[in-house]
Amino acid sequence: MRYIFVVVLCMLLSVNAALTQTRVEKKVASKATGFGVTYSLPKTTFVITVEITKTACKAGPYYKYADLLLGIKNAVMEDNVSYELGKVTMVNKGVPDTENTYVVEFKSGTVAPYVYLTTDGLLCAINTEYVPTDSKPNTDPVVLQSFDLNATTVYTEEFLKAGTVARQAEVAAQQIYHIRERKMDILTGDAENLPPDGEAMRLVIQGLEDQEQKLTSLFAGGCSKETSYHVITLVPEENIREQVLFRFSNRLGLLDADDLGGEPVYFTLQVTERAQLLDPKEAEKKAKAMKGIIYNLPGKARVEIKTMQNPLFTGEMQVVQFGTQESLAPVMFEDKKSPVKVTFYPETGAIRQITQ
Repeated sequence: MRYIFVVVLCMLLSVNAALTQTRVEKKVASKATGFGVTYSLPKTTFVITVEITKTACKAGPYYKYADLLLGIKNAVMEDNVSYELGKVTMVNKGVPDTENTYVVEFKSGTVAPYVYLTTDGLLCAINTEYVPTDSKPNTDPVVLQSFDLNATTVYTEEFLKAGTVARQAEVAAQQIYHIRERKMDILTGDAENLPPDGEAMRLVIQGLEDQEQKLTSLFAGGCSKETSYHVITLVPEENIREQVLFRFSNRLGLLDADDLGGEPVYFTLQVTERAQLLDPKEAEKKAKAMKGIIYNLPGKARVEIKTMQNPLFTGEMQVVQFGTQESLAPVMFEDKKSPVKVTFYPETGAIRQITQ
């Protein structure tokens, strides 16, 4: 069994580098270049993005008194960190195959011959404009919920004189009840100094609620949640059956494939469409006969990523390594009045459209 299995575990920067929007450049075939433009055909690379959500919970200093003083039943009792495995996605990203580099050649009389290439030399279009269709996914880390255990409101003179933790908790609870009373007095109109208008009332109420929330967190504690993204790159060369892609632990997060501290996540690839293999003589004969624009006819494979219990990703992907190559005859590009226009899929090197 042959395969290339490269794992890159990283955060935002690697995700951006792997999946940024395709950039293209226009190359004009001129006399100076011998009326030719060099291009490369791609090799299929799978870019797998794994979403991980980290939840960090922190107990408040008065968690022991949360139920007694405030009736809070679900207070955080101890600090802890946990991880959740989220969405797993996979895209086909073409990378230049150094063994398959060619030259787009035009006769000197061809009308305005030009091509579009990606910045790394993959063929996108001939004699027509090319607009990339892929776009950069939103892979910025996302803070789903933040928590700051810092309630300076509690530091009153009475609190500072409190000799025990139990007494400090009582003073903090009293402040919470006092804030609630003030808020109710304002809402019912019983306060001595009411805000002058609706907007002022909204700001006052918001300020009181913020104070109450911070003080309550001293008893209830709180949790912060943040989602991050990790990238795994894989170059398929042959069938792969339940290869450990990475491991995952609810306590430790995403781990290397050889780290036994987590549950394995498996990768399986089954070739479903493969080009017929040619013997050496047939392959040599075909290579000599191919003239003009060389392009790919990719094969196909079914891919599955799963844990022992659940599938995370399934799909059929085009794979250049399981396909073959064909060519567009040079005569197609010799019509001066109506030159042929061809667009390609740069990620596979296959033809997208031919027009005239």
